[in-house]
Amino acid sequence: MICEDSLEGIFTGIYDAYLKRKPHAQVHLCVGQEDNYRLFAVYEQCSPKEEKAVKVARTIGRELGEEAYMAICRALASPEPDKGEAVYKMVVAGLSMKNKKGVMGNLKDPFIRRVFELARFTANEAHYHVEFLRFKELENGILYAQMGPKNNVITFIVPHFADRLPLENFVIHDILREIYALHPAGKDWYLVTGDGKEKPGQALVYSQEEQKYGELFTHFFHTIAIKERGNYGLQRNMLPLRYRKYMTEFQ
Repeated sequence: MICEDSLEGIFTGIYDAYLKRKPHAQVHLCVGQEDNYRLFAVYEQCSPKEEKAVKVARTIGRELGEEAYMAICRALASPEPDKGEAVYKMVVAGLSMKNKKGVMGNLKDPFIRRVFELARFTANEAHYHVEFLRFKELENGILYAQMGPKNNVITFIVPHFADRLPLENFVIHDILREIYALHPAGKDWYLVTGDGKEKPGQALVYSQEEQKYGELFTHFFHTIAIKERGNYGLQRNMLPLRYRKYMTEFQ
């Protein structure tokens, strides 16, 4: 079955796979079109349906527990093409276990182990962005931050900043996926998808205070370093290069 690359699309695919009432070993869930077609396989398109996705989400939360549900959500934020198949087979394995809520401990199962790996990578990247995300004040007073994560982690990091900056208007922009997280002051945050026509950073005018303090912070960052004690291997380990182009102190 071919499903859309979204939580709703993959959950709908799981629902439809169960409806077929065929042995689960004979049913596979593909996210988007496969590069290499399988011999003698019958491909069916699966359109996302909210009511089906909600039923699957409720079943996972009720039967497998919150830990497994969050691991699945993190795994589905990965760009890896095998995530849909891994989650589907993990749900099948979990629902067949006697201790369903202990499914995440059954790492000898290759699909459960794969979901665990994908979820861990996503969680680690979300943790990095909580530490490394840099806001800049625009001329209109809105705080704006850019990022370009490998995984779609924006929904995992916005609650952190919404909790700590409840009275600020801020925007977090995932420039690779053209997703904006908007947080109006004193209100709930929400997501908006761009049309892809604007280039990253286009039409952004920063305030004079932001420019001044940005220069001061960059100067401070580079002057406190002790060259004789520099360890660039360790620095790259603690702060990977792909994060630096979005950070004030490296610009």
